[in-house]
Amino acid sequence: METGAHIPVLLDEVLEQLAIRPGGSYLDCTFGRGGHSREILRRLGPTGRLLACDRDATAVAAGADLQADPRVTLVQARFSTITSALGAERLQAGLDGVLLDLGVSSPQFDEAQRGFSFQHDGPLDMRMDPDSGESVADWLAHAEQHEIERCLRDYGEERHARRIARRLCDTRMREPLRTTAQLAAVIAGAVPRSGERIHPATRSFQALRIQINDELGELERALPVLRDALAPAGRLCAIAFHSLEDRIVKRYFRDSARAPEFGQAPGPQFALVTRKPIYPAEAECAANPRARSARLRVLERAA
Repeated sequence: METGAHIPVLLDEVLEQLAIRPGGSYLDCTFGRGGHSREILRRLGPTGRLLACDRDATAVAAGADLQADPRVTLVQARFSTITSALGAERLQAGLDGVLLDLGVSSPQFDEAQRGFSFQHDGPLDMRMDPDSGESVADWLAHAEQHEIERCLRDYGEERHARRIARRLCDTRMREPLRTTAQLAAVIAGAVPRSGERIHPATRSFQALRIQINDELGELERALPVLRDALAPAGRLCAIAFHSLEDRIVKRYFRDSARAPEFGQAPGPQFALVTRKPIYPAEAECAANPRARSARLRVLERAA
């Protein structure tokens, strides 16, 4: 895959599950480089609407060519704040489809200055919005050892979390942790050789990225907002790339589809469209290895 290119994951499956109607209103909560959005737009008629957002200003800038289309609204925002970012009045009629494509886009991984990957040496940042919050370097400079250990264990499922946290704290007393290569080397030196195929820093980099962007908190806050914004027969599609995200989506969708308890107001009813996740086909995984861990789940509001 060309560096900086972004191939939308599970594109055909997403388009099928959204069941796009030409006059419908659709929301892409994670615009990225617009792969999903552009294909949704191609299927919309003159009265259709595409709303899209991304917390990364670079991603929003990449969609500048779409801004001239009167059917499109693209804003920079966290997807948990989409109601206020787009204006509640635009969502009042309900959305016919919502897409959450979680995780990091290929350009974010491939641009060394963003600091998401140890494959390219760069500043230790990892913020999806570089103008907001603190970087990983800043967080590691002040976080307590037990906080680092908890982060690596809970968000990276790293079994050597304690050893790595101790090594990071020892290292920062001698020199600040400022680059991705430096961090990866410290982690590799703290982890016993195991013969695993993945780099020893993989889980820790994932954990730190989730920590610094509050990714799981964002997801938990967003799901109720997005579910309740669905029109009758509207669908919420969520693509997760690791077990922590998928677990949150799975449980929320399952709970939403349960019948209200006796004595409670009936409220809107929801149904699981996918009782098991949809995975990419072998051909897609071969063409785009980053799709291998993707899984799609779909929830529908009753018509």
